[in-house]
Amino acid sequence: MGAVIRREHDSHAVDLTFLVRQVRWEAHDVVSVLLESADGNPLPPWTPGSHLDLHLPNGLTRNYSLCGTSDPRVWRIGVLREPQGGGGSAYIHDSLRVGAELHGHGPRNNFLLEPAASYLFIAGGIGITPILPMVRQAEEQGVPWQLLYGGRTRASMAFLDELADFGDRVQVHPQDELGLLPLAEVLGEPVPDRLVYCCGPAALMDAVEAAMAAWPAESLVIERFRPVEHVESTSADAFEVVAAKSGVTVTVAPGESVLAALERSGVMIPNSCREGICGTCETRIVEGVADHRDSLLSDAERESMATMMVCVSRAAGSRLVLDA
Repeated sequence: MGAVIRREHDSHAVDLTFLVRQVRWEAHDVVSVLLESADGNPLPPWTPGSHLDLHLPNGLTRNYSLCGTSDPRVWRIGVLREPQGGGGSAYIHDSLRVGAELHGHGPRNNFLLEPAASYLFIAGGIGITPILPMVRQAEEQGVPWQLLYGGRTRASMAFLDELADFGDRVQVHPQDELGLLPLAEVLGEPVPDRLVYCCGPAALMDAVEAAMAAWPAESLVIERFRPVEHVESTSADAFEVVAAKSGVTVTVAPGESVLAALERSGVMIPNSCREGICGTCETRIVEGVADHRDSLLSDAERESMATMMVCVSRAAGSRLVLDA
């Protein structure tokens, strides 16, 4: 079966200025950060699965899932320290302090919770962050649900105290105590009208997709923290990009992204992950055919050639015209 990503093109996404209200340890190598509006006004409403592009003082922009409640006075994110990362999580863990001013853009939702007769949520590690608000919404709406939550150790699994309130509907599965998640057991038989939402390491999502081979198409909805690897194609050659609104034409060199080529020509596209997983740089295609290399667009969206993620995708021909 093919997993899908249900995306909400959120017209409420805006530029925001925050003050850090709290930084708190939630688990080993995981902190939560509470953000409030710097001007004292309510923050925009958001839906489970939404995320925030956060601009850090060290010059990096990082994408984080909102994992708090619907309280309009404060947003919460959870951040895993990633030693092999680019420095965003290290800054938040080591340097971010209460009272600091941060800028961001959001909320946007690439992981929309759609109506279903029942839900099965599967989270691995920091993948619990977008799942936690979904659990709350399902509970509030009275829809049957279960959560299977795995991690390396119990000490590394964030928000266990909040999940304890839901009793046996939450199955906590530390690998060092219980081994790998029992995917064959929970996914062995398709359940009519059930949606399965999964977020976590790529290996987990691949295993869930394989275990759901007999399920109806589009029963599985995923959000990736790491990009899908793509086989190199002939479109690695140089090609021309026309930024229609800016009146700029640039040659994209082999090994160079469309985003980088436009930036060196003075055309600035909003961006965050530069890996094709967050959707911030999604740009409308005016003319031409894209070689999609993102981990976000559905097959139907790719075939429509309406938009592309300019941080990773390239041209399938010699020329692209973009609404930029």
